[in-house]
Amino acid sequence: MLKNFLPNEHVKSVFDIQPAILKQKGIKGVITDLDNTLVAWDVKNATPEIINWFKQMRDHDIKVMIISNNKQERVKIFSEPLDAPFVFSARKPLSRAFKTAAKQMGLKKEDIVVIGDQLLTDVLGGNFAGFYTILVVPIVQTDGKITQFNRKIERRILNYMRRKGKITWEE
Repeated sequence: MLKNFLPNEHVKSVFDIQPAILKQKGIKGVITDLDNTLVAWDVKNATPEIINWFKQMRDHDIKVMIISNNKQERVKIFSEPLDAPFVFSARKPLSRAFKTAAKQMGLKKEDIVVIGDQLLTDVLGGNFAGFYTILVVPIVQTDGKITQFNRKIERRILNYMRRKGKITWEE
């Protein structure tokens, strides 16, 4: 059961995920979380760096779709200037939103990576749905109430996995 919480990769930020390397791996699409993955959870708009990251993905013909448990208004305000499709109120870790995103992109799950900052929503949901998952370090250490609770559980899971030798990275 705990293996479902284990990402395929761990990186410090989305900026460590390069489109050329994704293309070499046969990746044609990215499903990404929003809050604390692309920008801090309390930042409304994309930063210039994120705008550039989306452009780089597009330049390499990699589709990017945002899925978030957040409300429509939050996700729409962020996604529209990027011209990025999105799924809001995704109810992650349930796999329906991940499968919906893949269908909307017109890609098979083997052609897509899921990127997120949370084990309990992004990684677990992506793994349940059969995608390759990449865990990023949260952009900021503050979170909303529900995410604060999730982080406590995540720390226990990560500590257990470290003790068992399943992961080697440090936060």
